[in-house]
Amino acid sequence: MLTIVAFVVALGLLIAVHEYGHYRVAVACGVKVLRFSVGFGKVLYRCQPRNQKHGQSTEFVLGAFPLGGYVKMLDEREGPVAASERHLAFNTQPLRSRAAIVAAGPVVNLLLAVLLYAMVNWIGVKEPEAILASPVAGSVAEVAGLRGGERVERAGFDGEEPQPLRSFEELRWLLTRGALDGRDVRLVLAASRSAAAEERVLPLSELDASQADASLFRKVGLMGPWTPPVMGEVVEGGAAARAGLRKGDLVRRVGDDPVVDGAQLRELIRASVRGGRAITQIWRVERQGASLDLPVTAEVREDAGVMVGRVGAYVGGPPAFVTVQRGPLDGLWQGAVRTWEVSLLTLRMMGRMVVGEASLKNLSGPLTIADYAGKSASLGLTQYLIFLALISVSLGVLNLLPLPVLDGGHLMYYLWEGVTGKSVSDAWMERLQRGGVALLMVMMSIALFNDVTRLFG
Repeated sequence: MLTIVAFVVALGLLIAVHEYGHYRVAVACGVKVLRFSVGFGKVLYRCQPRNQKHGQSTEFVLGAFPLGGYVKMLDEREGPVAASERHLAFNTQPLRSRAAIVAAGPVVNLLLAVLLYAMVNWIGVKEPEAILASPVAGSVAEVAGLRGGERVERAGFDGEEPQPLRSFEELRWLLTRGALDGRDVRLVLAASRSAAAEERVLPLSELDASQADASLFRKVGLMGPWTPPVMGEVVEGGAAARAGLRKGDLVRRVGDDPVVDGAQLRELIRASVRGGRAITQIWRVERQGASLDLPVTAEVREDAGVMVGRVGAYVGGPPAFVTVQRGPLDGLWQGAVRTWEVSLLTLRMMGRMVVGEASLKNLSGPLTIADYAGKSASLGLTQYLIFLALISVSLGVLNLLPLPVLDGGHLMYYLWEGVTGKSVSDAWMERLQRGGVALLMVMMSIALFNDVTRLFG
């Protein structure tokens, strides 16, 4: 139920904001708006406020099918217009006014994203400290010399001045951009009792980043922040329970390998399979001040076509957290910066998918969005706001693409009109619209197929 409510609220808000951008600028430009609709299909609710701006008699409608919305304006191309109202028709407006009305929807979505990110910055959010977990064996991070437990003070793209790092989430976002953009990342590590401050460069430009999924982060090697190697909830009848492990046990060694953190312990468990069969390992654990040696035999499970070990327990304790909060101006500025960065990253990924450098599996549809809506809402207000901001950016960027059925396609028509002095002919308009609809349907089909594969495959 939470997933459905969170999804409907997200869609309703983002679509309403998008269409309100069109509506508000249309009214400001003197265009008569006939209907403002959020959703399609059967009308669930309608109203027509009496006190509207002179010349306006807009009907506000809520449709049964929430995947979209529209603003219907007076237009001679869609029906007869009285001579007394011709100056209120969309098609009679100057080119700059028509372009502004069309661009307003996606622009308002991007402005909403800035506000949502700013609200997260103002409210503050608890995020894991920038302390590194043990890197995945053979990953970029391990080859670069990271071992786990290092605190990252500053980070940035190689060749640029590293900036102070406030949390692991900021580092994760930097690594995501670096991996997808093919840019190396420089980490400045804090000094510790056993080591002086030093730098490490992660050569992310060498990675194959065709898919932005968990496998990409395994290649980078930094799957999460440092966590203590303790046992959490133990499943009754599972491998951990049979071995005598209990919640709260601190794992010091697995076989001959000393254990540094929860991430390393999980990797050792995954790797405890030889020839498709689990091997028995001696775990040294601390329990209430006493040291115990317990033989543990993992259960073999298949994960993405690979046989891995599982012990039937939550492995690793919670990381250390820090509250990240910003002031009014700094929070707003950082909201604008994050919106810009996400927009550029989205455009780059779309461009790479077009030229075949990125997999079409990166496309997501309504099922994945609904799933993430529910998960983010369950984590609290700030996570849900971050989710809304990300979807708002995606909606704004998508609608600015030069596809005939989208706002960006109409802006391309107006660019042609501005350069040549002639509008696109009706015949060409119809051909382009048909092609745009066909392409959009193909994209939606791929996205829906990816959704089904991710959620039910």
